Amino acid sequence: MAGTSVHHNLLLPQPQHHHHITAIDFTSKEQECISLIKNCKNIQELKQSHCLILKLGLDYSSFCTGNLLSTCALSSWGSMDYACLIFQQIDSPDSFEFNTMIRGHIKDMNLDEAVMLYNQMLEMGIQPNNFTYPSILKGCAYLHRLKQGMQFHGHVIKYGFEDDVFVQNSLINMYGKCGKLTQSCSVFEKMDDFDKSLATWSAIIAAHASEQMWSECLSLFQELTSQSCWRAEESVLISVLSSCTNLDALDLGRSTHGFLIRNLSGLNVIVGTSLLDMYLKCGSLVKGLTIFERMNVKNQWSYSVMISGLAFHGYGTEALRVFSEMLEKGFEPDEVVYVGVLTACSQTGLVEKGLDFFKIMTVDHKIKPTIQHYGCLVDLMGKAGKVKEAFDFIENMPMEANDALWYSLLDACRVHQDLELGEKVAERLLHLNSQTPNPYVILSNMYAKARQWENVALTRREMGQKLMKTPGFSLIQVKRKVYKFVSNDIKWAHCKGLSDMIYQMEWQLKFEGYSPDTSEVLLDVDEDEKRERLSRHSQKLAIAFGLINTSEGSSIRIVRNMRMCKDCHNYTKYISSIFERRIIVRDRNRFHHFEDGNCSCKDYW
Repeated sequence: MAGTSVHHNLLLPQPQHHHHITAIDFTSKEQECISLIKNCKNIQELKQSHCLILKLGLDYSSFCTGNLLSTCALSSWGSMDYACLIFQQIDSPDSFEFNTMIRGHIKDMNLDEAVMLYNQMLEMGIQPNNFTYPSILKGCAYLHRLKQGMQFHGHVIKYGFEDDVFVQNSLINMYGKCGKLTQSCSVFEKMDDFDKSLATWSAIIAAHASEQMWSECLSLFQELTSQSCWRAEESVLISVLSSCTNLDALDLGRSTHGFLIRNLSGLNVIVGTSLLDMYLKCGSLVKGLTIFERMNVKNQWSYSVMISGLAFHGYGTEALRVFSEMLEKGFEPDEVVYVGVLTACSQTGLVEKGLDFFKIMTVDHKIKPTIQHYGCLVDLMGKAGKVKEAFDFIENMPMEANDALWYSLLDACRVHQDLELGEKVAERLLHLNSQTPNPYVILSNMYAKARQWENVALTRREMGQKLMKTPGFSLIQVKRKVYKFVSNDIKWAHCKGLSDMIYQMEWQLKFEGYSPDTSEVLLDVDEDEKRERLSRHSQKLAIAFGLINTSEGSSIRIVRNMRMCKDCHNYTKYISSIFERRIIVRDRNRFHHFEDGNCSCKDYW
């Protein structure tokens, strides 16, 4: 090191060069200083070590300056300003010092400074190496700088590092984070199988996860685990859990949980929360609660997931209890937490409480409401029958309402049979998005309930001329295979035992006092045909299939693409009691847990 600017800035003495020190003394002092640097716990201790290096005349030792620079630039408590002052005093920095500074700037998310150093490095004729590009590509990935990332890919090829596994992994990660999955896969496929490391697999799985290609994530994970030489790391397992969550693949999620238990000594808060999220979104509330209660460390995300999960499962009061616990623990709620809190109020009909929380969020916690928060309040008022108030609320919002808000209100108009307002809301929806059949369907059903058959015909004719309706369906998974049922679908007519099971269910239901709610059949047909159509609703077909093909006493899980009808809800309550089964149904709005003739929603949904 030469010059005096760093010494004046740091108020340190000038270096004292002891030419009479023997080689042995120099080496021992050098080792002592390096040990001192490695034991530093804050910037003040590092400055003291730097002072000692200068006093002993070791500032010309590349080992001492290299360790000093890397500790200052890369430690969590370090200072890049101080590291820059040290770097400026190095007469002839080599690739190690440049790479250290580049890594430090990337750590601080300062890609521009890192690129300037890279250019300076080239100007000085210093050859970049396989440690240079992973750092810069990591910065491009974090900041989504695709153009710069592609330019550095060109440099990688130019300087002959395209076959280096560290650089290849960084390229896969960079393209994946920048949304260019094709390029990620291209780099991955060009790699020799024996060169692919665990980091390679982690990067390609994460790239697919960022594009929400969940099935492909699971396929890659299975390919990875089939190679016994690798043990998946936490980042991979988080992507796998996200895949299970989004595919509603509870069995695969359980298998992944088992893999975690066998291969990790303990679950950190990120993995634990991902596991919690998977169980809650796949309908296993009890298991989710168990995971949450056993977590030794919880963060704001853990509480947010638990609050939203309880709300989505219809346990609003419990969700608010967890929110109170979160506040007691000193966690500051954010806008995501408040979406869960307001949803909890909506699912349990706590109108005044929901409005109070909205006020606390905006006034006390200074959180600016998003469209999701306004949507929760519209849903809250709509479910409580305050449809006109909800309409006025939407009209006076500081932002334009999206179709989700109008759908929520239109559904409330249908439930509370406010046909006049329903027509107005449907018109708004069709103005926003004329390509969806849902407004026509809901409006047609409202006309049918009001027995305005002429309007039903006109609405359906208009819908038929413009677009095709997506049929309602129910999915059930049996032995890791998913079966799809559509209402009155004749393809299941010859399914072994299905008709007999439906007959048996209806026979036993009669003795329990069940009576079909034919008001849900919105067609101008006689009562017998209405009962026949009701008995072939997709949810009932799926339940019958589940009773035949699952073991006695086991839970039946069903996913619907539309809101459950009133008759199916009542029907499923009876079946849960008669057959002593727990039936979990996830419809478009929420989870319903049926057990012993009751539903978790308490008939409020």
